Amino acid sequence: MSEESPEMNGILAISKPQGITSSKFLAELQKVFTESPVFSQHLANIRGNKMQAIVQTSGKRASKRQMRKYVKVKMGHGGTLDPLATGVLVVGIGNGTKKLQNYLQGTIKKYEAEALFGASTTSGDVEGEVLTKNQSSHITQKQIDEIPEKFIGHLKQTPPIFAALKMDGKPLYEYARQGLPLPRAIEPREVQIYDLEVMNDTLSTNHSYDFIKSTELNEGENLEDVLSKNPTLNDNKLYFSKEYTEKLGKDNESFEIDPPLPNDGSDKVEGFKAPLLHFTASVSSGTYIRSLISDIGKSVQSSAYMVKLIRLKQAEWELNKNVFKLEDFTERPHQVWGKVLKIVLEKGGEEVQDLSKLFEKAEIEYNEELKKENELKNQEDKVDENKDLNNQEKVEENFENDDNSTKKRNIDDVEQ
Repeated sequence: MSEESPEMNGILAISKPQGITSSKFLAELQKVFTESPVFSQHLANIRGNKMQAIVQTSGKRASKRQMRKYVKVKMGHGGTLDPLATGVLVVGIGNGTKKLQNYLQGTIKKYEAEALFGASTTSGDVEGEVLTKNQSSHITQKQIDEIPEKFIGHLKQTPPIFAALKMDGKPLYEYARQGLPLPRAIEPREVQIYDLEVMNDTLSTNHSYDFIKSTELNEGENLEDVLSKNPTLNDNKLYFSKEYTEKLGKDNESFEIDPPLPNDGSDKVEGFKAPLLHFTASVSSGTYIRSLISDIGKSVQSSAYMVKLIRLKQAEWELNKNVFKLEDFTERPHQVWGKVLKIVLEKGGEEVQDLSKLFEKAEIEYNEELKKENELKNQEDKVDENKDLNNQEKVEENFENDDNSTKKRNIDDVEQ
């Protein structure tokens, strides 16, 4: 069965599962590709060209250390997803890694997010520690219906204080934990929300998410009790979109809003379920979905933290259209996925709109080739079987002739 072309360079997208970093997931994919026959000639060509270049420039043979990085398929990704998030991860292979910069800036991404009202956390999601707990039972459907209008458009976002950022050489989270105000305000970043659709199950309590538990400190206090005294964390300033601001006739996009309502203790009731926030959003590069969730919580006098995030689309790559799964490479024959991957790398995501059809065609072709190979093998086996049969018949015929000759000699001896 024929192997694919040795040149395998370009861009693909793969769906990252939950619970693993983008870099570790990429390493898993790299291992599969490196050990596959699909890339064996590709790697051999790269090593050969590199060895030749080293000899030409230095006059010496390449060392093992110099060749170490050429024993694996060269790969990179165009925008990380943290362990909690799943979905589209754009990947560059070989020379395709040079194109990844196009995906790091200026691309539109679409996400589906789920969050719970009534708490904020250090990370903005379920994996962080509780910063505040607030009332959520007061939120109305009217407030939910107003969310898209307030946030769609050009928006200023402030990164969470517990983001991996520093001010005057000191991590922001240290200011928060020590109860210190920030030396100056966190500089907001300009982002764009192209579309925001709030789903019908928002405010539903019919879901599987348990409400996050408070973080207890050694002194018997909860972390949110300590942090509640921090002036930085009690800032009630909120940015709405430029377009919404202009509609209201305001010059300033910053709004002084009513503070979140204090926790009413309803979360202590056994079986408590916080109301859900569920939406999809198409956003510019650099948009913090966690910050958007936090701001939505503030806008309804509550708080919110993320429990689920799926990147549905990045540029031309979209889930359930042209995005691979790791199982495509680990569970399908390499003769099948190698052919499909080559098409995707050559054509790109804009031309490939239905990956399932490509796999279906490749599977049919693979099975037909297998059938032909089996038929050919059966024919060869039959020929060999006939040869063996003919040889056996000849052996038996020779044995019979030898036996007759022996009998004739014996008769002749008796007659004499």
